[in-house]
Amino acid sequence: MSILDSVTSVLFVHAHPDDETIGTGGLIAELASRGIRITLVTATRGERGEVVAGPLSALAGTAALAQEREHELQRAARILGVNEGFWLGEAPARASGLPERRYCDSGMEWIRPGLAGPAPDSQADAFARAPLDEVTADLVAVLQHVHPSLVISYDRTGGYGHPDHVRAHDAALSASRSLAIPYAEIVHSPEADAEWFELDSQLAPVVAALRCHASQLTVDGDFIVHSGGQRDPIRSSIGLRLLYAPSPKSRP
Repeated sequence: MSILDSVTSVLFVHAHPDDETIGTGGLIAELASRGIRITLVTATRGERGEVVAGPLSALAGTAALAQEREHELQRAARILGVNEGFWLGEAPARASGLPERRYCDSGMEWIRPGLAGPAPDSQADAFARAPLDEVTADLVAVLQHVHPSLVISYDRTGGYGHPDHVRAHDAALSASRSLAIPYAEIVHSPEADAEWFELDSQLAPVVAALRCHASQLTVDGDFIVHSGGQRDPIRSSIGLRLLYAPSPKSRP
């Protein structure tokens, strides 16, 4: 049996623009090719991210950077086959009765290679500092709006420790449990208790979507070059671990 058996719609929860493509682009494209409806919820605009040297350099530290990254996300999502996308904190991804809010990028700092931690200067409106109950309520609202068969987001470490990824995981898992919707966490290498999807056939849309995020990265052959100069291989394959599966009696 596959985690994706009987799945007709999936809601992805990501922290920043480009996370959807770097982390799950191949899977999104694969699910879309199967006719599965895809909804993407993004928590922040990645306002604190660095900008790739070049034509967009002047956007660094300005309000225009957030707007540019909104447009980049829209273009990438369209290529991957996302049916609808929402910003967390804005209807329908906002709890009923609360004024809309804009969650902001919390920033991060490297603790050691491959492991990030909180930035020492995160602001009061940073996503990672938002009350977990509030973020969870916002995700419950969008889940009730979309009614997905499956929620997919990060593992408990956020993949590499970014505080916004960790907050997204915690809230998405909590919201899924509250509505008895299965939750699968992203796994980046084959593991015994996870299902692995070889998705090399989806490499072309992943590369095309990566190129949309021109303020944050460049594509160099088989590699992503991040704004800070780090190089990572482009990956389309991915694993999923079912972290929460409701019992038949608990489903609405």
